[in-house]
Amino acid sequence: MAVFNLLLVVFPFFCLSITSLAADTIRVNQSIRDGESETLISANGTFELGFFSPELSSNRYIGIWYKKISPKKVVWVANSNNPINDTNGELLLAEQGNLILMNATKGTVWSTNSPSLATNPTAQLLDTGNLLVQGNGNGNVVWQSFDYPTDTFLPGMKLGINLVTGMNRKLTAWTSINDPSLGDYTFEIDPDGLPEFFLENDSKMVYRTGYWNGITFSGVIFLGPNNPVFTADFVSNEKEIYLKYELKNTSVLYRMGVTPDGTIERFICDDPARGWRPYLNVMLDTCDQYKICGAYGSCNIKNSPVCSCMKGFVPKDPNDWEKADWSHGCVRKVPLSCERGEDFLEYPGIKLPETRKAWYDRTIDLKQCKNRCLRNCSCTAFANLDVSDGGSGCILWFGELIDIREYEENGQTIYVRMAASEI
Repeated sequence: MAVFNLLLVVFPFFCLSITSLAADTIRVNQSIRDGESETLISANGTFELGFFSPELSSNRYIGIWYKKISPKKVVWVANSNNPINDTNGELLLAEQGNLILMNATKGTVWSTNSPSLATNPTAQLLDTGNLLVQGNGNGNVVWQSFDYPTDTFLPGMKLGINLVTGMNRKLTAWTSINDPSLGDYTFEIDPDGLPEFFLENDSKMVYRTGYWNGITFSGVIFLGPNNPVFTADFVSNEKEIYLKYELKNTSVLYRMGVTPDGTIERFICDDPARGWRPYLNVMLDTCDQYKICGAYGSCNIKNSPVCSCMKGFVPKDPNDWEKADWSHGCVRKVPLSCERGEDFLEYPGIKLPETRKAWYDRTIDLKQCKNRCLRNCSCTAFANLDVSDGGSGCILWFGELIDIREYEENGQTIYVRMAASEI
């Protein structure tokens, strides 16, 4: 039997009463059975894996949750779209290293379906919340739950794309708080142009982080190196593009997730008795709504109305603009003609525009960047690609500038091309 019931142990600082402890590992042909309170518990007791039912639901799922914190917060679900309708489910580790979730008739409800084979495999729940299947105990990982996140992003997990295998690690919200099936909201990276994370509702854009500028994402200004809770590591190369968090203080728990209503939440817990506390939610205000001010419109949460046209631009539809419908954005007072004398206006302290149609070069400086933009009649703006160490690299925009907001501090500077008469 994979789970070993021990004597009742009571920890006064736990938010949940604990009736048993369990091993963190199962081996070949061992299983976790529903109806018998069998679970895996990570070595330090932070995470637990087993069968659960959401509130107001009798459906049964295999999931991972924080053991010491109440109410229960599930961070990963195996069979999100295929619940079991009784308590006769069983999670088995098969001989070749596949985890198989079976119902009462031994039918397969869910499986890791790993293409790699493992010798003498084990399945272990780590203190990070990662469920790991490996062979021979030698680090030969054949499958891990961190590669298949559901609605929660945990420290140590990579969120992004493996460009070699095509694996896309993204967050998908639950359908509702009582239904962990895949919902309408997703949070994932778009590798086109400069990689950015986008929140989408059934493929409709809701929010974007901005691209990584060497310190943080241009639209998430609090992720800098002085963050006291975690460090953010963003990797973008020919093999993979991903974001990963690491905690500075391992006694603090941290999680980020997407809710069924499309909110991107961050929480920390430094005392299980106090539970979770909100921490730096990603979408802060109205100005974080994707493209709320339209093309060449800029959003400032301290203004009323929040939207205004950039200098040298006017509302495309003045009537709608007066009705607080800014979706049509702004147009130039004087169109570009690619003639001698065109130059750039400087806009400091902003979230840089969407970059999916942008071009970049890490090797040239800002002066070279300006000249390259001037030589291309389709280029509408330029900026430093990387703002660390005084700034370096070049990013060019072509076409309309979309989804701009203003910050009082920590924003970036963009140089927008203007007709000679406007300069």
